[in-house]
Amino acid sequence: MFLHIGKDKVIPTKDIIVIVDVESMEKSETNREFFSIASEEGFMVEDSENPKSYIITESTECRKDLRKGKTRTEIYSSGISSSTLLKRSNFIDNIDLGGIGYNESE
Repeated sequence: MFLHIGKDKVIPTKDIIVIVDVESMEKSETNREFFSIASEEGFMVEDSENPKSYIITESTECRKDLRKGKTRTEIYSSGISSSTLLKRSNFIDNIDLGGIGYNESE
């Protein structure tokens, strides 16, 4: 299954590690430092001028310039909110949240 994250970009849901809301990310000094280092190291894929969320992915590469089985981490920015991305991805259907943070009536 694939997740449309905005503009013309889709990513495989199996590669998604976490979807982070920009507002909650900006509240934490540790998160700001993480994203700053990720940007410096070239992990950021800027797809949105006004991001509402970030999607951290890790995929196994099978390209000629990389060894088979080597993983690649990328962080995408999206103009779509994290809650909308979660609903689109059907993660809610596949994760047992134990009643925390999810209300089916929403």
